[in-house]
Amino acid sequence: MSVRCIRPSAGLKGEITIPGDKSISHRSVMLGAIARGTTEITHFLKGADCLSTIGCFRRMGIEIEEKPDVILVHGKGLRGLVAPSDTLNVGNSGTTTRLLSGILAGQNFLSVLSGDASLNSRPMARIMTPLNRMGAHITSLHHNDCAPLKIEPGILRGIHYQSPVASAQVKSAVLLAGLYADSETSVTEPSLSRNHTELMLQNFGAYVSSTMHSDGSATAQLEPCGELYGQQIAVPGDISSAAYFIAAGLLVPHSEILVKNVGTNFTRAGFLKVCEAMGASLSLLNKSFEGGEGRADILVRSASLKGTVIEGDLIPTLIDELPIIAVMAACAEGTTIIKDAAELKVKETNRIDTVTENLKAMGAPVTPTADGMIIEGRADTPLSGAHIKSYLDHRIAMSFAVAGLAASGETVIEDSQCVDVSYPEFFVSLESLS
Repeated sequence: MSVRCIRPSAGLKGEITIPGDKSISHRSVMLGAIARGTTEITHFLKGADCLSTIGCFRRMGIEIEEKPDVILVHGKGLRGLVAPSDTLNVGNSGTTTRLLSGILAGQNFLSVLSGDASLNSRPMARIMTPLNRMGAHITSLHHNDCAPLKIEPGILRGIHYQSPVASAQVKSAVLLAGLYADSETSVTEPSLSRNHTELMLQNFGAYVSSTMHSDGSATAQLEPCGELYGQQIAVPGDISSAAYFIAAGLLVPHSEILVKNVGTNFTRAGFLKVCEAMGASLSLLNKSFEGGEGRADILVRSASLKGTVIEGDLIPTLIDELPIIAVMAACAEGTTIIKDAAELKVKETNRIDTVTENLKAMGAPVTPTADGMIIEGRADTPLSGAHIKSYLDHRIAMSFAVAGLAASGETVIEDSQCVDVSYPEFFVSLESLS
């Protein structure tokens, strides 16, 4: 177990470049592997989760070169994967598990996906149900709707799937399976989740359309695809990683931080909307647009925050940022209500429970609810340093490291090495601003 001690900061200054977006990094390898020709990926996130994706495709015969500045994926086309000789190890990566299941559902060989204890306790029925409805044969080896998953060859047919949740992982799994289906595949979700898969599929040569409906629901539709073709992908910085430094800049007095090359895709930018609603001082500079993905440098300065309500269609656009938003809320003035976020329960930990437990340890008045939490912010009463249990959840560890910078006294983060999943240099980057 690694332990990290965080002490209060008198001010954070400087600029940092955020690592590549985790969601886009995963998808760039997956689509590159099943495309024809070489895909060049720059600013790829070399975190443990994305390396799990690389490892799985290498076991299926795909040559992937890791160079200092570029990842080269030598794709073999939609039907170019070969049967792995052993179980595909997905580590702690739910994205690898769920999206790869969609691709494997269309292969002509048997495969098994399994990960660590945390991954193998996370629910997989949400992707098994639609994929099996398409004609896949996916079973949970322990009969608990969790990994290990056995995926046997099947003949896929196109379906229209009405997803009960707005989940990019569910939508992506179905669309990726749809590449191998005999007819059109579509997914309707209650509100629009992140759309990286749709954008990237279009760039690789698939025909994908998206429709927003008057009731707020959204449908993604994929036509049968003959072939995908290798691309050049410049991965923007991960807004989920940027959120910790934006929050730190807001919460620590006398701070000014420039966070460079942050992805600003509108399906991911809910965190910025919440910052605005809480009274943050943010400026978006050097805006650009590439491969359908927006990006910008974000200048953040210390600010007095106020409570707000976070709910509804906003939730899918910031689900991974809710732990750090909860920390911001605890340092704000007034009440913050987070609701419609039951999805927090099926992340690396039940984040309603782990956020609540650790905020209470730091003295914050917080009440968990069935689908979120209520936080009574007290701007005039700083959080108190505490012993924080990360439960091996990278977002819990990083969120409470930021909380420690704004707290009184020392904060100790248990199992801090778990940040390697998404941001191996997190603590180095944080210390560089002190």
